[in-house]
Amino acid sequence: MKQPQVFTLRALLDESARRFSSRPALRWLDGREYSYRDVELGALQAAFRLAEMGLNKGDKVVILSESRPEWGIAYLGITSAGYVAVPILPDFIPAQIATIAKHSDCSAIVVSDKMAHKIDEDAHRLCPILDLGTLIADSESDSALDNNSSDQVPVSWDAFPQPSESDLAAILYTSGTTGRPKGVMLSHRALAFDAWATSSVVTIRPGDRLLSILPIAHSYECTVGFLTPFSFGASITYMDKPPSASVLLPAMKKLRPTMILSVPLVIEKIVRNLVFPKLAALHLPKAAGLRKFFKSLAVKIAGAKLRKTFGGKLWFFGVGGAALAPDVEQFLREAGFPYAIGYGMTETSPLIAGMHPRAQVYRATGLPVRGIQVRIGESRNEAGEGEIQVKGPIVMDGYYKEPGLTKECFTQDLWLKTGDLGAIDSKGQIYIRGRIKTMILGPSGENIYPEEIEALINSFDFVEESLVYGDEANGVTALVQLKGDILERLLSGVSGGVERLEGGMVRFGGEVKVLEEKAAHLIDALRKGVNEKLAHFARVKKVVIHTEPFEKTPSKKIKRDKYPQQVK
Repeated sequence: MKQPQVFTLRALLDESARRFSSRPALRWLDGREYSYRDVELGALQAAFRLAEMGLNKGDKVVILSESRPEWGIAYLGITSAGYVAVPILPDFIPAQIATIAKHSDCSAIVVSDKMAHKIDEDAHRLCPILDLGTLIADSESDSALDNNSSDQVPVSWDAFPQPSESDLAAILYTSGTTGRPKGVMLSHRALAFDAWATSSVVTIRPGDRLLSILPIAHSYECTVGFLTPFSFGASITYMDKPPSASVLLPAMKKLRPTMILSVPLVIEKIVRNLVFPKLAALHLPKAAGLRKFFKSLAVKIAGAKLRKTFGGKLWFFGVGGAALAPDVEQFLREAGFPYAIGYGMTETSPLIAGMHPRAQVYRATGLPVRGIQVRIGESRNEAGEGEIQVKGPIVMDGYYKEPGLTKECFTQDLWLKTGDLGAIDSKGQIYIRGRIKTMILGPSGENIYPEEIEALINSFDFVEESLVYGDEANGVTALVQLKGDILERLLSGVSGGVERLEGGMVRFGGEVKVLEEKAAHLIDALRKGVNEKLAHFARVKKVVIHTEPFEKTPSKKIKRDKYPQQVK
């Protein structure tokens, strides 16, 4: 696709509605489907509704909703009219929602029926509350998008000022907002450019079917999973239930998607629970040559079955939001599964780098998307690792109402400091080692990356998840959550018991001392097995059993600030 003449979300909507008018754009898995023309009509209806309430260009509109087709219609209506969208993640609690709504100076809050209970009295006092369904529906018919009602719907954007590329399009509040809100300001140019630049990573065509399983209010899903496929004529399908295995597998069988975006946790659980146990149970020949041949064949067969599980038509499985575990990535490579790693952050709209599945390099996050620059700041070691820094049209304008915090995020020559440690090889591939803030200093000043140790720990079949941190008294320490079935076997008959939680997670309600005694042999095996693969200065000195699930961000990363950190 050639470069657009104008990078605004209205131009993106206009062009897609013109090129793909009658093609399916947004749909429910078992329900309504909206064509590209329907989406533009609905967006216009939303814009006029807000104008009737007295909103002017630049006014802020909060969107609080689960992922659904109407979310995207409202978002495009708000931004195309020159208003500013303030998406809020559905996992936020009412107090956080009210704080964000107040901090953003919103003039209206658009909310779905399912999320309406999260609008508390504080939010109600701030501004009008609008129902998402009503916002895009025509007052004289069941829907502005009915086939016979287009003559009742505004069909032109002429009543609204044309957004410019530099105009603010959205303010995205990062996950975990509890105290001081941090709203990332993204311009029309940043979002529309990143949506277009993604085509340098992967070529999307009309007829591609994307199954959405992540929160659309998250920057990763909003840009790469919504704006990008919408720009190229693909259809996006939403489910009305959380993407648990019991919901996801039938959905993939029915839709047979060609594309899915995911966080590592989803594919890691599928591979470790459904694939690895079967591979481990195989009886392979003892002869080294035959053993290698039959193991490779078994992995390829497992990969073909996995792809069939995803509907059989999948050619792009994008992974972002966190690092993919090395053992799982190695399996996906050997199995020929079409995975691709992406790297980005909310402050860059978000995609910085990525690769097509056929070109994916092991442990790399790909090449920078077109039109941007990436460099490594001051080197911290002989490997040439340093902070990854970015410059280009995808970079945020700053944090809303936070000029001081904004200044801290940029170098003197105005490169965005990502806070990620990494390196770039001779071919331009970006490799990430971890976050600067989480890096542990070894006894002689060595750099220890907790993410790499966690990946080793998580590869053990009795481990659900882990978090590694530095402690002056105990050295490198690992908090480890055991899998539910392991806990139940260990604690059979023990008072306190195991409590089953949503999503298959478990919590132990008894004394931690009892659990540690029962799991002593596992702890010893874990420490020994992990340390055999680590340099002496990075070895785990202490393992602590974590008795309940870790708190997570919407992209399924552990909220590290909730747990012990290295004592500086």
